[in-house]
Amino acid sequence: MEEQARANNSSLGWGLHSEIVAPYLLRYGSDHLKEKYLPKMAAGEMIGAIAMSEPGAGSDLQAVKTSALKKGAHYIVNGSKTFITNGWHCDLVIVVAKTDPAKGAKGTSLVVVDASMQGFTKGKRLKKLGLKGQDTAELFFDNVEVPAENLLGQESNGFIYLMQELPWERMQIAIGAIAKAEAAVEWTKAYVSERKAFGKLISSFQNTRFKLAELATEVQIARVFVDRCLELLLQDKLDTATASMAKYWVTDLECRVIDECLQLHGGYGFMWEFPIARAFVDARVQRIYGGTNEIMKEVISRSMGLGGEK
Repeated sequence: MEEQARANNSSLGWGLHSEIVAPYLLRYGSDHLKEKYLPKMAAGEMIGAIAMSEPGAGSDLQAVKTSALKKGAHYIVNGSKTFITNGWHCDLVIVVAKTDPAKGAKGTSLVVVDASMQGFTKGKRLKKLGLKGQDTAELFFDNVEVPAENLLGQESNGFIYLMQELPWERMQIAIGAIAKAEAAVEWTKAYVSERKAFGKLISSFQNTRFKLAELATEVQIARVFVDRCLELLLQDKLDTATASMAKYWVTDLECRVIDECLQLHGGYGFMWEFPIARAFVDARVQRIYGGTNEIMKEVISRSMGLGGEK
């Protein structure tokens, strides 16, 4: 994940395929589903996606409208999803749907939809500000008959499963963010050590040196926090609030660091062939997906017993 971040690799969402979709199948899928999909996913013969966001429900997963109603030996899936990473290339998609709409979040389930199933269609590939190498699409479900055995875990436990897996998803975002911020400082250090202005190296100006000193310090602080969160993760002690802290704080820092580094590149920082320019547009979505940073603050505040329902 870190090497892909440093390389500005915005191609197919392999992290989502391997570290989000596959774990859902591994932890909650039946032996049948594991045997059917995981070997092909590991071999690259099938691409996985997960469909959470809808046109009217982004970070608020409780508000999803897509339904999966039981009918005999099948679930009938209806609805639409948007902003789905790997949506255009996916061969299977885990769909967040309401199996009991009257129960709200408690009626949410996860079902595996195969791209070969009748009634499942892929909409247009969406044109994004950044991450241009990564496909993002709309997905549509029109009376898709999904075998009941394609249910992940137990019916109506979907929201619980999502809450269990989201800390690792948010940590993945933080991991990429810290690596990208570190890379931005290194790219900028190299640039200002070669580029001249007014007959002097840009690195010789106190403003440049002090600015990079500040950024390097803040990035180091973030690295220590991310590493601590990973330590907690390996001990099965990373809670949702702490993962939310890492996601929001490190991605905010990532965007600020890259912006400051782009400024130190001057006009060249605005040129697409420079890595800092691509990093600038790719970083912006980090504060949005995986739950917006505003939602992260809501999660953290509620864990402190401040306002709202726990």
